[in-house]
Amino acid sequence: MKDRFQRNIDYMRMSITDLCNLRCRYCMPDGMTVQKVPMSEILTYEELAEIATAGIALGITKYKITGGEPLVRRGCTNFIRMLKEIPGIEQVTMTTNGVLLEEQAEALRAAGLDAVNVSLDTLKPEVFEKISGVNLHHRVMAGIDAAFDAGLRVKINTVLQKGMNDEEWLSILSLAKDRPIDVRFIEMMPIGYGKQFDPIYNDDLQAALLKIYPDIKKDDRIHGNGPATYMKIPGFKGSVGFIGAMHGRFCADCNRIRLTSTGKLKPCLCYGNTYDIRHIFTENPGQDSEEARNRQSMLIEAIRDAVENKPEKHCFEKLSEITEQKEMVEIGG
Repeated sequence: MKDRFQRNIDYMRMSITDLCNLRCRYCMPDGMTVQKVPMSEILTYEELAEIATAGIALGITKYKITGGEPLVRRGCTNFIRMLKEIPGIEQVTMTTNGVLLEEQAEALRAAGLDAVNVSLDTLKPEVFEKISGVNLHHRVMAGIDAAFDAGLRVKINTVLQKGMNDEEWLSILSLAKDRPIDVRFIEMMPIGYGKQFDPIYNDDLQAALLKIYPDIKKDDRIHGNGPATYMKIPGFKGSVGFIGAMHGRFCADCNRIRLTSTGKLKPCLCYGNTYDIRHIFTENPGQDSEEARNRQSMLIEAIRDAVENKPEKHCFEKLSEITEQKEMVEIGG
């Protein structure tokens, strides 16, 4: 489906839970209390599947499963299988912190998951504990290995923080040397507590990278559905990607819409406006074929309305204009 700026919206980031088993300092900092949403207010897997079916009718055929941490929700693997069985869905991928990935990687691949993005900000266990609040670095590393061994396409998402892990970027990049794993550096998003951080810009990383690897070249291959730009280092099996939320404006090519775990469609991460579609299920709970068709029609119109009202661009570079007040864990990233 085209929005009013003629962008083709074919990708939905679908949050299935607000819960997370980490407490990363830029997402859920010490002392922050996020009220747990009752399960009665979280969309069921069946409702999420109905939303995906409605999305397909509008040309939204690619889905990214997010959280919170999606793997903490019971039945996540079966939900992946449910999505993959819906006619018209082209791709289902996931973003995870990796803590539970080792034990679920094989099942996720068997269910049809196409790829996994793993958040990894450090190779040092002690730094991992400072950032995440828990001593589970070994579990994440094992999860990455398990996902790769299971045959999943793997990307590493890294957010650098000054004085915390910014000296590790080359070490983290080395994960792409011997295996076809893409390592992506994501500028700190100025959402929620993330506004408190002084971002490290990808332009500076790329300049430093060019000095170390003068033969590095642009990688124009399609690596996924997101806004990352990629470069290929000679001798590396994987690529290095950059997502510049602040200065690398990618709005002209934005192809996505977000769905929170409580049923709110979010056209842009930067702004607080949402379109509530959970009420469609609560007000139309019937299960016969006519009621299901009516619900589908309403879902299609709600998604169409959200897509047609996507803003032209974000305002991350002007903090005073950002209207989103929730923390990242509440949004789905």
